[in-house]
Amino acid sequence: MTNISASQPVLHVKPLGFPWETMDPFLFCAYHDDAYPKANANLGPATSLAGRAIGQDFSRKDGWSMYHGETVPGFPPHPHRGFETVTVVRKGLVDHADSLGASARYGAGDVQWLTTGRGIVHAEMFPLLDQAQPNPLELFQIWLNLPARNKMVEPHFTMFWQQDVPRYSHTDAQGRSTQVLVTAGQLGDVKPLAPPPDSFAAQADADIAIWTISMEPGARWTLPAAAGAQTRRQLYFFKGGSVQIAGQALASHAVVGLDAGVDVELVNGPELSEFLLLQGRPLGEPVAQYGPFVMNTRAEIEQAMADYRRTQFGGWPWGDAAPVHGSDPARFTQMLGGDKVLA
Repeated sequence: MTNISASQPVLHVKPLGFPWETMDPFLFCAYHDDAYPKANANLGPATSLAGRAIGQDFSRKDGWSMYHGETVPGFPPHPHRGFETVTVVRKGLVDHADSLGASARYGAGDVQWLTTGRGIVHAEMFPLLDQAQPNPLELFQIWLNLPARNKMVEPHFTMFWQQDVPRYSHTDAQGRSTQVLVTAGQLGDVKPLAPPPDSFAAQADADIAIWTISMEPGARWTLPAAAGAQTRRQLYFFKGGSVQIAGQALASHAVVGLDAGVDVELVNGPELSEFLLLQGRPLGEPVAQYGPFVMNTRAEIEQAMADYRRTQFGGWPWGDAAPVHGSDPARFTQMLGGDKVLA
C-alpha cells in the first residue's frame, strides 16, 4: 500500500484483490469477469467440469468459475437481510428469482437494485445462451449498507434498464472522450434514476455515487469534488495500462482513496481505461455481519438467523432450486403468475 500525505488528493493506493476493498457505507464489491466458453443445451458451459469443486468453484480455471452453480454458473437461492445489492451487468446475462415471486433476466448494461430489508431469498444464475461462440460475463455486485432505522423495511426489487440509465459525456481539448454510466449520484447536469425509497442513497445528504468511467487513450477529465463535507470516495482502476491521478502515475490496477472535497484530474495512458467510483457519507453505525446478514448488533444477527430458520423469508415459490429462464435472450421482469414486462 502507498500512503500519501492527507494534503494531497490521493490518500492511498492499494492493489485490487477479490473482493475489492470498500469503505462505509459500502460493505462489499465483487468484480466478476468470466470468459465462459460456448454453451451446451442446458445453458451451462459446453466443456468438462472435471477438476472443479462443483457447488463451491471460485477457481477461475480457464478464466471462469461455476461459483455455487452445478449445471449453470451462478448463485442458487440464498438469503439476505439488512442491506442492499446493486448489480451492474456489463456483459452477459443474469437470471434472477426471489421469494417475493419476482423473476428477471437482465444484462448488457442493466442494473438491478435490491433492498433486502427484513429479509429476502434470491437466486442469481448466469445462463449461457450462445452455443456457437463464447459467453463472456462481466459485472459488479456492490453491497450498500442500510441505516439501522431501515434494516427491517419491506424488501424492494428495482430494475434500471440500460436504455434508461443516464450517461455523462465529456470531450477534452484534444477531442478525446470520457463516458460515465451514472447509476447513482448526480454528475454535472446528469441526474440518476431514483433509488429505492428506503435506500440510504435516497437521502440527499448521503451523497451516494456509483459511476462507471471509461476513458479513451490519452483522454483528460477532471473528477469534480463531492457535494458533502463528510463524503468519502474510492476510485477503482480495473482496466487499462496506465493513468495519472492528480499527477500521480499508476501502472497497475488499484483501489485509490481520494479526498472527496477537491477536484481530481485524470489523465489516461495509451490504452482505453475503465474505473468504478464509489462514494458516500459514512453511516458511522456499528456493523455486525454474519455471511448474508448485516445488522448493528450480535443479538440482531442471532434474530435474523432464527427468523430465517422459522420463515425462510417467505419460502421459495419456484419449482427449480436454481431457476434459469430459457433460451430466449429477451430481458424482462415478471411477478409469479403475472405478465412479462420486457426491457
